[in-house]
Amino acid sequence: MINKHKIDFKKKLALNIFAKYRKNAAKQHQLTYLFWECTLRCNLNCLHCGSDCTKDPGVKDMPLKDFINAIDGITPNINPNKTMIVLTGGEPLVRKDIEQCGQELYKRGYPWGMVTNGFLLDKKKLYQLLNAGLRSVTISLDGLEKEHDIFRGRKNSYKKAMIAIEETAKIDNIKFDVVSSVTKLNFHQLKEIKNILIEKGVKTWRLFTVFPIGRAAENPLFKLSNNEFVELMEFIKHTRKEGVINASYGCEGFLGNYESEVRDEFFFCKAGISIGSILVDGSISACPSLRDNYIQGNIYKDDFMDVWNNKFEIMRDRTWTKTGQCATCKHFKHCNGNGLHLRNEKTGELMFCHLDKISNQT
Repeated sequence: MINKHKIDFKKKLALNIFAKYRKNAAKQHQLTYLFWECTLRCNLNCLHCGSDCTKDPGVKDMPLKDFINAIDGITPNINPNKTMIVLTGGEPLVRKDIEQCGQELYKRGYPWGMVTNGFLLDKKKLYQLLNAGLRSVTISLDGLEKEHDIFRGRKNSYKKAMIAIEETAKIDNIKFDVVSSVTKLNFHQLKEIKNILIEKGVKTWRLFTVFPIGRAAENPLFKLSNNEFVELMEFIKHTRKEGVINASYGCEGFLGNYESEVRDEFFFCKAGISIGSILVDGSISACPSLRDNYIQGNIYKDDFMDVWNNKFEIMRDRTWTKTGQCATCKHFKHCNGNGLHLRNEKTGELMFCHLDKISNQT
């Protein structure tokens, strides 16, 4: 076994300082990022999600007026210019009122963006959204054409995504990135995908691994070996050194010596600390991946800011995560129990440890 648990002195010192910053941020809990899960409907049928565009998800879209009412309750308590609102789903663009939503947010001073699979984002739609104040776009690309279409469960999804990527990359003064889920389907295509994105003018590329819950837990395509995971870290590290495209690993997971080398900042799960969300049924949570036991209230019976200021203890005090393998881990103060979405909500046990994958190569 190759053990890479040991972290060099300078990095450990920086991590110790960052741990103090993270603790203070939890005390301040300033809302700077708000997700709106505006729909559970989707036009694709992704392997890791289980959404099916031919079926009704069983949950109606939240009316726009209800979301805006919640925003109007938040606005007097924060600086809208410093709070990004991101529309997610499902696929946000299946809604017909996204431009109207953007206009309402823009009038109130909020920068807003969306996460999309790109299938419906052609040049005309993009400019309509830009005119409604769009300031941030994340588009998914999960392989070359064959592999992306398999992953996304619909023919031509790659071609549509590439059109969206190419058109969005041309826009100045907008925060734009491409995200790729790294699986066994596309692991050996990363260099080629990188070159395509560079050719299209993409400046920022986030790569992540699918966390093993729900449908993804049963699919071996999503489980990279420890060696493959480390190869991914090395690929990102090398790409960053090249300086042509800003590649980074997603925000989840403490990465030991790879911290600050494969992303722009140290690992910090900001769920419930600076990130909140309003789910499609009105539930108040943090990132949309946190549901069930993490729900803190509901906009249909609670005031969002009252909930934000007076609840979320389970997210701001992570001492309860010091259990199982985390109980004896000497890096707990740097990791703080990993991303909350990677913990079993019934037992509290950690289901996936990035540091383990890095530390235990064959």
